[in-house]
Amino acid sequence: MRHLMNPMDFSVEELDRLFDLAADIEKNPEKYAHKCTGKKLATCFYEPSTRTRLSFETAMLNLGGSVIGFSDAGSSSASKGESVSDTIRVISCFADICAMRHPKEGAPMVAASHSTIPVINAGDGGHQHPTQTLTDLLTIRSLKGRLDNFTIGICGDLKFGRTVHSLVNALSRYSGIRFVFISPEELRIPGYLREKLWDNALTFEEVIRLEDVMGKLDLLYMTRVQRERFFNEEDYVRLKDFYILNKDKMALAKPDCLILHPLPRVNEISVEVDKDPRAVYFKQVQYGVYVRMALILTLLDLA
Repeated sequence: MRHLMNPMDFSVEELDRLFDLAADIEKNPEKYAHKCTGKKLATCFYEPSTRTRLSFETAMLNLGGSVIGFSDAGSSSASKGESVSDTIRVISCFADICAMRHPKEGAPMVAASHSTIPVINAGDGGHQHPTQTLTDLLTIRSLKGRLDNFTIGICGDLKFGRTVHSLVNALSRYSGIRFVFISPEELRIPGYLREKLWDNALTFEEVIRLEDVMGKLDLLYMTRVQRERFFNEEDYVRLKDFYILNKDKMALAKPDCLILHPLPRVNEISVEVDKDPRAVYFKQVQYGVYVRMALILTLLDLA
C-alpha cells in the first residue's frame, strides 16, 4: 500500500508513467469509465476547498466509483474532539482510498501512519499540496511538451504558499530549470527552500518587481496572498494587492509565455487577462481531474 504526502514520494520515472496515464485518460475517457466500479473515495476536508475537493470527487465519479466524506471540520466528529488518527481508522472501514486536507502541517502524514487504505495529502497548512503540483507538472508537460530547460517565474505569496513549496521541490529534479522568485520582502521563499536550491546548485534569483522580469519568463506561476495564513489583518491588507497581472504587464511577456495559477484568484490576475491565449489556469483545472484519476488508479493498483 502506498500514500502520497509529498510530490517527492514519486520518482521522476514514476511521474512520467503517471502523466502518460493521465494523457491517455484525456484521450480515451471511455476506456477508464468503469475502472473503479465498486470502489469508494473518502474526501476528508477539514479546510474549505472548491477545486481540489470537487476535482477528486469528479475524478472518482469519472472512473465509475463513488464518493463519501465531509467538506469542513464542523460537519465531522472533529468538532467533538475526535483525533485525525481515530477518524482515519473509521474511514478505513468505509472507503478504499482517502483524500485529506487539513490546516495543520503533517496531519495527513499522521493519518497515513494509522490508515489501512491509501491516503492522499490534499493540502496541509502552508506545507505541501502534492496533487496541485502534479496538476501543474501535467499542465506544463502537456502544453510545453517538456518538464526541463525553461525559466519559470513564481509570483506572490512564496512564504506561506504550499503550492509554491511543492512545485519548487518537484521542479528541482529536472535539468535546466531556472527559477525567478517574485515577491515582497515579507513573503520571500522560506530559508529551507533557498538552502535546498543552493545545495543542489540550482539557478534562481529573487526580485520584487514583476515588470523587471516578465520578458525572460517561459512560464509565470501567479499565486494569491492568502488571508488565512496571516496572523494579523493589517499585514494582509497591506500586501494583498502587491501584484496585479494585467494587459500592460502581459504585453511585456514572450508570445509563448504561459500563465498558470493554482486558484482561487482574488485580485492578482485581472479578468481582462482571461481572454489571452497564454492564460491557461482554467485548462489547469481540467488537467487536475485527469491527473487525480491517474493517481487514484495508481494507488489502488488498477492502472
